Amino acid sequence: MADLISDNLNMVFTTPAGESVHALKDVTFTLKKGELLSVLGPSGCGKTTLLNIIAGFLRPTGGSISLDKNEIDGPGVERGMVFQQGALFEWLTVAENVDFGLRMRGASGKDTAKKVEEWLEIVGLQGFGNVPTYQLSGGMQQRVALARCLINDPDVILMDEPLGALDALTREKMQSLVLKIWKETGKTIMIITHSVEEALLLGERLFVMAPRPGRLHKEYRLPFAEWGLDQDLRDVKNNEQFGQNREEILAMIWNMEEEIMGKAS
Repeated sequence: MADLISDNLNMVFTTPAGESVHALKDVTFTLKKGELLSVLGPSGCGKTTLLNIIAGFLRPTGGSISLDKNEIDGPGVERGMVFQQGALFEWLTVAENVDFGLRMRGASGKDTAKKVEEWLEIVGLQGFGNVPTYQLSGGMQQRVALARCLINDPDVILMDEPLGALDALTREKMQSLVLKIWKETGKTIMIITHSVEEALLLGERLFVMAPRPGRLHKEYRLPFAEWGLDQDLRDVKNNEQFGQNREEILAMIWNMEEEIMGKAS
């Protein structure tokens, strides 16, 4: 089982002025294979820092993070990343973007063509392989980014505000796609978001992080991701339990923001 385990994770940054900033404090959790986790909290609570440590872009200053009992000490193919902006090569075609990682590992474009077509069909871009990426809308580019991540068959998919720049309708369609991919692939997915509604929809587990030093404040285990596989997402949002959880978390984060503003004044 490729469990992701965070054990007393700490991250302290030193500013150019020589001051220490405690970004993460004693973050401990286990994310089991196939789980879907959403993480939210007030600005500056360490959400993206945590994701960057898991991705291997940062090394923690204390504690450890491991996947399948192997300590994470840098980027690896077993972890795929999807950013808020797709970070695509816009001068390449859709297909060339999707198979970029495979080609960097020595595969030929001819060998990967079938895989590319399979993943483009899954993300709803069948027939777009030869289209220059710069011609696509923002939502379509995020679909390309998902396919590019998934074609490399990572154990864990890490998403940093992947839908934040999309309009409301496109965002809802992409939320449904994320749930579909989670269910059909059995991948472990961790998604960072500022949207309480999105965190509720896309997290069978949900972490609310407290402000700096960033730490896990509360965990929820939720049914809404499973519901969203079979129901219209708007119907899920209108559910009474969904509304109660949304208001509770909104109030929690509001109080945290008020505390931050009070400290700053």
